[in-house]
Amino acid sequence: MVIQDDQARGDLENAINTYSSPSGLKITDMRTAVVWSNYDYPIIRIDTNQDVYGIGEVRDAGHPENALQFKSMLLGQNPCNVDMLFRAMKPFGNWGREGGGVSGIELALWDLVGKVYGVPCYQFLGGKYRDKVRIYADTPEPDEPTPEAFAQRALGRKEMGLTFIKCDVRLHTLVEIEGGMVGQPTKFEYRLGLRGRAPGDGQVVKITDKAIARMADIFAAIREAVGWDVSLCIDHFGHGYLTAKEVIKLARALEPYKLAWMEDPMPWDDVDGHKRVTDAVEVPIAAGENWYLLDGFREFIDRHALDIIHPDLLTSGGMLETKRIADYAERRGIPTALHFAGSPIAFMANLHCAAATPSLVALEHHGLDLPFWSNLVTGLADPLLEDGYVAVPEKPGLGVDLNYEGIKACLREFSGLFEPTDEWNTPKLGFWQPDRYWDK
Repeated sequence: MVIQDDQARGDLENAINTYSSPSGLKITDMRTAVVWSNYDYPIIRIDTNQDVYGIGEVRDAGHPENALQFKSMLLGQNPCNVDMLFRAMKPFGNWGREGGGVSGIELALWDLVGKVYGVPCYQFLGGKYRDKVRIYADTPEPDEPTPEAFAQRALGRKEMGLTFIKCDVRLHTLVEIEGGMVGQPTKFEYRLGLRGRAPGDGQVVKITDKAIARMADIFAAIREAVGWDVSLCIDHFGHGYLTAKEVIKLARALEPYKLAWMEDPMPWDDVDGHKRVTDAVEVPIAAGENWYLLDGFREFIDRHALDIIHPDLLTSGGMLETKRIADYAERRGIPTALHFAGSPIAFMANLHCAAATPSLVALEHHGLDLPFWSNLVTGLADPLLEDGYVAVPEKPGLGVDLNYEGIKACLREFSGLFEPTDEWNTPKLGFWQPDRYWDK
C-alpha cells in the first residue's frame, strides 16, 4: 500500500508509540562516570540529537576507556542499528574486562531503542518467559572463617528471603589450617599486577585431607543452618590454583551437601581440564564469567566440558549475544546461570536477559550489602527483592534512569560526572605525520 496523503501518513506514524523520530536519530556524544564501590562501576551515557539517551555500564572493575575507545566509531550513527554497530565493535573486544566496552555499549544502545519505541528491552530478545527472576546471592567470607561463622552468613541470606545462596569459601581458608597443605608455594614475582595461572601454582601446592575435611565441615554447617529447601553453590576457587585431581577430590568430599554448582574450578581457557572435572564428579560445574561472545563458549558447550554456563553479560557481549549463548547451550542440554557484580544499570539488563532465557537457573546479585547501591538510579522497585525474586521491569528500555546525586556521592576521585570526552571523538589510528614530532 502506498500512502499518498501526508495527513494519512502522519496519522499512521503517530499510531506507533515512539518518543522520537527513529529514522533521524544520531549519536552525538558518549560520556562516563566511575562509581567507587566493592568494584568500580564505569557507567556510560550515549547522547543523541533528539534529547533521548541510553545508559550502560562497563564490566565491574573495568575502565571507562574500554567503552570510550569506540566513541569515534559511534558518532553520527543511528543507535537503532544495534546489530550493525555491535558487529563493527566486537572484533576489538576480548575476554574478561576487555569485553566490557563492547558489552556496555550494547546495553546503552538497547536502552535507547527501548526508550524510542516505548517498550522494555526484553521485547527485543524475543519476549519473556517469566515475570519474576530468581536471585542467588553472593555471600562474603566471615572475618573468622569457622564453620559456624560461614553458617551464620548463609542463614542471614536466607532470612532476607533468598532460596539460592553462593558461598565465598576460598582457598586461603584452607591454607591457613595447620597441616592443610604440603610444601610451599612456588614463588612468583608479581609484575604489573600479573598473576600466575599454571595448574598447581599460586596459593596452594597440595591440599591435604585435613583441609578438604575442613571444607566439608563448612558446608555441613551451612546445610544444617539453611536446610534442604535452599540451593547452595560455591564461588570460584580454582583458576589454576588446584590441579584437576585436587578439584576432583575436593568435589567428591562436597557431594553429600548437594551443591547446585562449583564455580570456575580450572583456568578460564582450559577446556580439557573443565571436561575432566565435569566427567569425574557429581557436583555440577559452572564456568564462563570471563568468556567473550558465543565463540568463547562454543567449544566448552560442544564438548560438554561443563554442566552450567555462567556468562557475565558485561563480558559476554551484552544482552542479545548472551541470549544467543544461552539458546545455543540449551539445545545441547546445558542451562544458564547469570553472573553479575555491577550497578543497578547492568542488573536491569540482566533481568531483561534472564526474562527472555528459557533455560535460566538464577541471576546473581552482588550488591545486597551496599547501602548506596539502589540510590545510583531512579525507577527501581521498592522493595526490589521479594521472596528471593525480582520483578521484570515493564518500563521502556532498561527501566531505570540515572540518579545524578546518588552517582556524584560515590564518584571515584579521578572521575568526573559525565564530563566532556572530546579527546575520544577522533580515531586513535591514522596516518603517521612526522612533522608533528620534529621540526622540519
